[in-house]
Amino acid sequence: MTKQKQLIEYHIQDIIEYMVRDYQMEYDQAMYIFYHSKTFEKLTDIETGLYLESSAYVYGIFQDERNFNRLIQAEI
Repeated sequence: MTKQKQLIEYHIQDIIEYMVRDYQMEYDQAMYIFYHSKTFEKLTDIETGLYLESSAYVYGIFQDERNFNRLIQAEI
């Protein structure tokens, strides 16, 4: 596994944990929601470089996507 893929996996784990904590949802549901998000799509695209940011930063982008039904970060 490459370092990029490893970082992406760590972010995914962290974000799922954040969702379970913040939204009191089951892991399966959190995984489904995140895996079907635009944020996940951008995180897993090495070209965006989003995987280089902190998990908290990526989670903030995901929360914005959920609240506004679109990505609002101009840099990704």
